[in-house]
Amino acid sequence: MILIYTCILGVFLLWTIINSLFMPRLKGTGDENGLVSILVPLRDEERNVRELVQSLKKLTYRNIEILLLDDHSTDQTLDLLFKYTKNDQRFTIIQGKDLPEGWTGKVYACHQLSERAKGDYLLFHDADLRMSPRAIQAALSLMIKRRASMLTGFPAFPVSLFLEKLLVPLQHFVVHFHLPIAPANGTTLPSFTAAHGAFIMVHKQAYKQVGGHASIQETLLDDIDLAKAFKKKGRKVLLANITNMVTCYMYQTNREVWEGFTKNLFPGLGRSRFLIIILFIFYGLFYVGPLVLLPIGLYTFMTDSLQLTLVIPYLLIVLQKGWIDGRTNQKMTLAFLMPLSAIAFMTLLIHSMRTGLKQKGYVWKGRTYS
Repeated sequence: MILIYTCILGVFLLWTIINSLFMPRLKGTGDENGLVSILVPLRDEERNVRELVQSLKKLTYRNIEILLLDDHSTDQTLDLLFKYTKNDQRFTIIQGKDLPEGWTGKVYACHQLSERAKGDYLLFHDADLRMSPRAIQAALSLMIKRRASMLTGFPAFPVSLFLEKLLVPLQHFVVHFHLPIAPANGTTLPSFTAAHGAFIMVHKQAYKQVGGHASIQETLLDDIDLAKAFKKKGRKVLLANITNMVTCYMYQTNREVWEGFTKNLFPGLGRSRFLIIILFIFYGLFYVGPLVLLPIGLYTFMTDSLQLTLVIPYLLIVLQKGWIDGRTNQKMTLAFLMPLSAIAFMTLLIHSMRTGLKQKGYVWKGRTYS
């Protein structure tokens, strides 16, 4: 039984390695290819404004406009935007309109930004994102080379908080393990879709054709649903490894980590209780199970009756997580915490489902969404 269990984990490792090879990386080369509008929605982002603006000012792509929309912030976001963009004609600051009924906050902010944008390409860019100076050229070059109408990717995630270390790198793990990347990048089938809302570059004409953010106005999963909207219209969406040129500082507190994952998990799984249960069992069996076997295997080592078969499952899941962490600019030592990450993920699966079923609403950025 242990042999079969170990073989399954070995297959998981092999699949992950092969699957990851179908995700292209950004390269720091490329030419100017038309006007690019960088669109940044901000709501209570005073902690990010200074570094955000500094990052954008360092971009070497010359033909850009940068639109910054303040979405009714209650802190100093708007004042800081004016302060740090003063005398730089590339920046335009917009004060967002009141949120209409039937829209979610970020979706409406992105919609307003898109209506003001003049670029041939639109880059939807979160306030907690930082790009290397040549990121625009690299993204455009790959997008044009692969004839994609939309390019997106999961950034590198520096982590310091305890829950961050356990959960945030799992975003890369889920994509590299659960998403068949070849059909995701090679077909327009909506069922094979992943996207990250912090970095989404689209061709403006294609964006208009699919209905833009107005077509997904009620969603909490604006990134995935926008990508699906492109695919439903036969437009190619490219998922790239952007971690060498794009970094995202997602959360500042453990509470933000908890609330952020809570609002995404159950809706992201189609509000399916069946999928929640399947994933709960799957991660418990294959990613917490090795932690149960490990101390038994170590005990046999100390008693001179070494049984490596009890230790190998843990080593295999560490190698699987470590492979992904290595390819995504993450601390590879976090791979040793994979069983704890699985436990945290399982706990959040149940919490997110209970929150959704109780219809209390998901809280994010001071707003509550059903």
